[in-house]
Amino acid sequence: MSETVEMDAALTTAIERHGFVVGLAGWSGSGKTTLAEKLIAHLTATGLDIATIKHAHHMFDADKPGKDSYRHRAAGARQVIVSSRARSVVFTENRDQGESTLADLLSALAPADIVIVEGYKREPIPKVEIFRTETGKSPLFPDDPLIAAVATDAPDALPTPAPLTLDLNDVPAIAAFICRMAGREDIAAAS
Repeated sequence: MSETVEMDAALTTAIERHGFVVGLAGWSGSGKTTLAEKLIAHLTATGLDIATIKHAHHMFDADKPGKDSYRHRAAGARQVIVSSRARSVVFTENRDQGESTLADLLSALAPADIVIVEGYKREPIPKVEIFRTETGKSPLFPDDPLIAAVATDAPDALPTPAPLTLDLNDVPAIAAFICRMAGREDIAAAS
């Protein structure tokens, strides 16, 4: 990570709201979601407040047709908040404004100790690459100086020199690495 990558002011300000922001980058099918799920469980068990942002490359709907919130959006509301004692959800229709930026999404999150960003592989944030040969794709790290480590089940398939290589199946080691990057040596030592 010797090269410097510039962040715009909005992204810098959004990141500063949180303890640490780290990306999980990799090609589709590499196991980003599986690793994210395991990291979230591991890190929250240490007492850290974890938030996530997940990028979707396709149209999706987290709301169900027929539900009140869906009906409100279908009627034209740009934002709908559904709230109960257990949780609150904000639905925002981007319409012709295009996709929200990572800075916008980070700003919308309540402050967290660590924010795990799944996807957004081209954003200027520190990242752990998830690499599996099954994707048939080349690793991302040779073209991204912000990839600090590669979590893989095939270290021999990586070109050299690779950044730090982590065992994809060793979630405590990956969590400890992220905690060290976040300046949380106390949690890293316990992982």
